[in-house]
Order: sequence, then structure tokens, then C-alpha cells
Amino acid sequence: MLIRNGHEQPLIPRYFDLLVFLIERRGEAVHRRDIFDRIWSDVVVSDSALSQAIRTIRRVLGDDSREPRFVRTVSRHGYRFVFADVVEEDDEAEWKVAEASSSGCGEAAAAGEPYEALLQRVTLVAASASDEEDQREAAELLHALGTSEALRRLGTRPRHAFARALLRDTRWYAAEAGPVPILGQPAPLATSRELVTIRLHRAAAVAAARWAGASIGGGLAGLLGGVVGGLVLMAAPGSVASLAVVPVLAVIGGCCGAAGGAGVGAGLSVAESIVRSGRALALLCGAALGGSAAGFAAQWVGRWSLAALVGIKVDIGGGLEGLAIGGAAGLGYAIATSHAEGGLAAPRGRRRLAASSVIAGFCGLAALALALAGRPLVGGTIHLIAEASAGSQATLTPLGRLIGEPDFSRLTAAVIAMGEGSLFGFGLALGLMRRRVRG
Repeated sequence: MLIRNGHEQPLIPRYFDLLVFLIERRGEAVHRRDIFDRIWSDVVVSDSALSQAIRTIRRVLGDDSREPRFVRTVSRHGYRFVFADVVEEDDEAEWKVAEASSSGCGEAAAAGEPYEALLQRVTLVAASASDEEDQREAAELLHALGTSEALRRLGTRPRHAFARALLRDTRWYAAEAGPVPILGQPAPLATSRELVTIRLHRAAAVAAARWAGASIGGGLAGLLGGVVGGLVLMAAPGSVASLAVVPVLAVIGGCCGAAGGAGVGAGLSVAESIVRSGRALALLCGAALGGSAAGFAAQWVGRWSLAALVGIKVDIGGGLEGLAIGGAAGLGYAIATSHAEGGLAAPRGRRRLAASSVIAGFCGLAALALALAGRPLVGGTIHLIAEASAGSQATLTPLGRLIGEPDFSRLTAAVIAMGEGSLFGFGLALGLMRRRVRG
């Protein structure tokens, strides 16, 4: 507990952990990188999340950033706990915590002055990043005074939708905050739009990095799958494929994997950035929509290219397959990272490998279901194109013989598709959850 003048001071767990961490290392300036690695070890957050945490701690301690008594900013490095008279005692004795006094805030609230001044701050148009942080501080102070009363006084004044969205966003970081409903309140659509804008703005850099990582991970998985598939095809009984088929399949696999990873990764990153409640459903829908968009794009490009360049018309899929694989990846990701709070999930070490394996399993099962339903993925589509092209070396019929079948049957397609889906899901997850190195 954090107790000040006999009264417990509420802090959300991560902020409390940060305060304890700074006190434990009070003899040194703690680098921002070390703080992120310790306090946000299982998630990725923007740099502004640390600034907000320090600001909240200072407010609770009654500290001033210009003349700090407790937490000092070390320029271009991090923060240091500077209060000299720290006394460590055993926890055997019980602390006496006084009843929360409502006289200070209550009288101020009755007068209405603190509310009005803060409401004016949160409804202004921010002209700089400093103004944005000032507005977030004002929103946290409104939560401390009383969320419901702040919402009542907010009413429908100009920019009330933005202010309501800001209060909704900051309630996750203010331990004193009450509920901030959107449905059934004034301008729910405008408030939702403002909330999405706020969260995307703060998480844009992190989300973009994760999107790029997912695309790279999916591309590398596709590249690896193409190389392995080409080598196996060359070694299969009765195959006429030469070594030249390996780089061709690798390029096709890499391009398809990168496109799919970009679509699914974008859907996951955006959904996780803007949604706090109903996370699992949002991740499933976001990944499915992203995968579907990438699939439809690949489907259109593939059909157009074949018809225009070589005059071949093949019923290439993409949209439905992307929807299914993306939805499976989103569901697997939601289950594997259900413990993550306060940022974008980024487990480390074995937990990252375990989460990636879960996502790979879900993608593999979705690919298996698609193949059994007659909806081939990359390998099956390559076989269809090869069958329609005279003299192609990429026909996958020899692969059927490896599992005891005379031809490229639905069982062969299912085995190949399940391998494709699992490999894609694993590469996607590893790239998506990779933590960037902070300077």
C-alpha cells in the first residue's frame, strides 16, 4: 500500500510497481529501457505510457516536476528517486489507515470550481504533445474528484465527445476512476470515433512496428515453406522438378506469407490498440478482416495476372481463406495472451514460443478445414495452376506418392495445407510479438 498522512493513496498495480522499483534503485538514475523491461515486461507500450505513469505518481505524492522532492527526470536517460530520508522497516507491525476523507474534494466539488477548470482543459483543442499530456492529467484529476459527477457536469458542451472519450481512455490508468459508458450517452458514435483516434494516435508507432514484424515473420515462414516444399518435391518419386523450382516456390511462398502477415498483423495491431473491453472478440474480428482484405487482394492480382500474362483462367481463392486463417490466428492470439493488460502483448522466451505454438495450431486447424472443404491454400493453388499449364514442373502430384496416394488427392492437399497454415501462424506470431530494442 501507499499511505500518505494516514490515508491510502490508490495506484494501479503497474504504477505502484514502478514506484517501488525506483525506490529500490534510489541510488542511481534508472534508464527508461530498464523500466520498460521490468514494469512492462509482458507487453509493449508507447513511450508516453511511462511519462503518464511518472506524472500520476508525482500527483499522488504531491510532487512537482519543476522542483522534485521524490522523482527527478534525468534528461535523455530516465528517472531517479531522490527523496533522501527513506527508512526501511519490517512489515510485522500493522499500519493504521485512516478513513478516506471526503471533505477536501467534497467541498471543492460542491463549489464546482475544480471541475469547471478541469473540464475546460479537456475540451480545448490541443496544439502540441505537451497540451495532450496536460489534458490527460486533467482527465485523471477529474476521475480523482469523481467520474460520475465529472460526466454530469460535462453534459453536451462543445467537444464533449472528445472529453468523454478521453475520460474513457484514462479510466484504465486512474485507480479512482468510475465507469465511463458510451452507449446510451450523448453522441455515442462521435465518442467512439474520438476514442479510436486517441488510442491509435498514442499507439501508432508501436502498432506500425508490430505490423511490420508480422509481415516479415509471415514472409520468412512462407519463404521457408517454399524452399522445403521445393526440395521435397524434387526428391519425391516420379518428380520431374529441377532445382530451379525451389527459388520459384520460395518467392511465391514468401510473397504470399508477407501479404497474409501484413493483413492479419495490421488487424491484430489495430484491434489490440483500440479495444480494452471485449479483447478476444476484437482480436478475432480484426485479424479476420485483415486476413480477408489481404486474401481478396491476392485473389484479384493472381487471377488478373494469370489471365493477362499467360491466358490461364484458374479459380484462385483468397478472401475466404484469409478470413478463416486470420480469424484462427486472432482467436489463438487472444487465448495465448489472455493475461496481457495495459499494452500490446509481447511475452518473452519460452512464453513467446508457447504462444506462437498455440497460434500455429489454430492456423493449422483452420487450413486443414479449408482443404477438406476443397479450398486450397498456396500449395494447392500452385498445383491447380501447374495442372492448367502444359509442361510445368510445379505439379505436386509426386507429393501424394510420399504419403501412399497415387495422385494429388484431398488428403495430400490437407496435409500440405495444415503444414502451410501452422508454419504461417508460427512465423506471424514470432514477428508480431517481437519486442523492439529501446535506446
